[in-house]
Amino acid sequence: MTRLLRAWSDGDDGAFDALVPLVYDDLRRIARQHLRRRGGALTLDTTALVHEAWLRLVDHDRVEWEDRGHFLAVYSVVTRNLLVDLARRRAANKRGGGRKRVDLDRIELSVDEQADLILALDSALQRLGDFDPRLARVVECRFFAGLTEDETARAMDCTERTVRRYWVKARALLQDLLEDEESRP
Repeated sequence: MTRLLRAWSDGDDGAFDALVPLVYDDLRRIARQHLRRRGGALTLDTTALVHEAWLRLVDHDRVEWEDRGHFLAVYSVVTRNLLVDLARRRAANKRGGGRKRVDLDRIELSVDEQADLILALDSALQRLGDFDPRLARVVECRFFAGLTEDETARAMDCTERTVRRYWVKARALLQDLLEDEESRP
């Protein structure tokens, strides 16, 4: 897979065609986990989420792919951006609604019903990334892409224990940042 990723980076379209069947099952599995963790609240189904993210990955054809972990890390960012873009479109249509306290351990992302929350989370995540990019990366991998601790550790080239520490710290800081967002006029 690493060889194919590097060949794709070098512009080999045949490598891209060979890569699709190798990663498609992984991306479907990640999408299923992501949807399952959200309690089925997303308006996208597994196939739609994978295909949308894959189409966005195609735009990254000039990335210097390092390995499978790097690919999954980029996939997590693409998935986050996809969900945020959907939320922005929904919020642009909605323009309003009250804010409510968010428990990050129990959050369900329904793009239709919680566009404002997704946008607030994206804003808070950007601020978290300014503070510590590693914490933001863990949130992108775990929350937006639905990666497991092991997959996140491989994507970030660290240990699972480090991922757990970052995850706990990131959730606490994000909670504070989201509460700050809510208190803004």
